[in-house]
Amino acid sequence: MTQVKEMTNPELNRKLAELMGWTIRHYKYTDSYVLVTPQGKTGSREGTKVEAWSDGPDYCTDPAASLEVQEAAIARDKDDYLNNLTGVVAGYYPKSINWDIEWENDVIALLLTASPRERAEAAYQTLQEES
Repeated sequence: MTQVKEMTNPELNRKLAELMGWTIRHYKYTDSYVLVTPQGKTGSREGTKVEAWSDGPDYCTDPAASLEVQEAAIARDKDDYLNNLTGVVAGYYPKSINWDIEWENDVIALLLTASPRERAEAAYQTLQEES
């Protein structure tokens, strides 16, 4: 499994945004950058690459943004996402997701109460594995 614990929130946010289709546009005449959404809309902050990316979604602390990236990961591969989320919140990776067995209530509770950062980490693992 890809280790993302050592990534800072801005680093993980940027990597997830890239996987979600966000890009930056370079204005060569002003030597500045602006963030571009997957729908082609430009952000409001123009500046360095770091400043442009800071205009993006905050998957690591914003609950709504973390649910958006979780939804994308589930759409990509729900079993892999659940495996990755279990690894992040419970500290182990099941060999496979078997819906015919009873999950431990403690693990289910951890999955349901995962923090935005935990959801972002699991989503990153899922999305980058498939890219």
